[in-house]
Amino acid sequence: MSKVTIADVARAAEVSTATVSNVLNGTGRVSEPTRARVKAVAGALGYGPAGGGGRTLGLAVTAHGESAWDFASVPYFAQAISAATIAAHRRGYALMAMPSGPAEHMWRALPAAGVVLVDSPPSDPVVRLLRARGLPLVFDGRPGELRARETWVDTDHEAMTRRVLEHLAGQGAERIALIAGPTQEYYTRASVTAYRRWCSGTGVRPCVVPFAEDGSEEPRLDALLTGDGGRGGGPDAVFGLYDPCGRQVLEAAARCGLSVPDDLMVVCSSEDPAYGRTTPPVSTVSLAPEQAGAAAVDALVSLVENPPHTPPPVVIETRLEVRSSSMRRSRRHTS
Repeated sequence: MSKVTIADVARAAEVSTATVSNVLNGTGRVSEPTRARVKAVAGALGYGPAGGGGRTLGLAVTAHGESAWDFASVPYFAQAISAATIAAHRRGYALMAMPSGPAEHMWRALPAAGVVLVDSPPSDPVVRLLRARGLPLVFDGRPGELRARETWVDTDHEAMTRRVLEHLAGQGAERIALIAGPTQEYYTRASVTAYRRWCSGTGVRPCVVPFAEDGSEEPRLDALLTGDGGRGGGPDAVFGLYDPCGRQVLEAAARCGLSVPDDLMVVCSSEDPAYGRTTPPVSTVSLAPEQAGAAAVDALVSLVENPPHTPPPVVIETRLEVRSSSMRRSRRHTS
């Protein structure tokens, strides 16, 4: 099948190629009926804007750079991708979720009209490549800079972090540790900054523990919880920014003979409903992936279809589900 050209669109829409170019690039003076007809014809023929992607959008999770990892099995990303796919289909687009890892050749040839980038770190090579192609981009997570035909969708990580810390402090926590990093996407950086700011304002000594998904941090967690980490006493509460953190801390507490929540309170960011069935059930923060995924696709479609218009950034509220792991028994009847 031969590639659809701008001349094919112009012929089918009964307009000039200049008019087609003006409509798809948002330039010139074109009546709304003509603009709508050209867009409809271009979409029906599979002719896309600058990226040549027709009715296809791309999605990438680039938080770990060129490391290959199964992000689709993580509840947050799975739910965000599902919601993004539904939103794309409702707007008449296909959505391709790209694999992680060194896939530069894929991005160079990806036939997409625009791309959603999830947890993009500073100096993201995928972003550089896509910008060089002139594709519209929507970031799920605030980027360091925005250029033309780019916008972002994100949750309020600073407010989320403060809310968790205030909840734990309200339950009597005095030494709250944070599990965060070593990745440098906006989510991690904003949460760590908010944590350190809150600690400074409340007189709590900050303790940031790097996260290692492969479990290699077990000795470090054990040392932290038993007070052997050089802090003059272990924490009485831990907030983990990532999905596995809750289980890791529960396991470490059991190894160290600590009772949750009496000796140690636990909160983690996760979309996994199984945390409601752990022993004890773990308090979780939801980053609203369904809302973020849908909002990111809606913004991207707007960038693709209305080039002169850049939708404003969208800030989504988080949700704190308080469960037994962060409710001290002595305070349950007074809270």
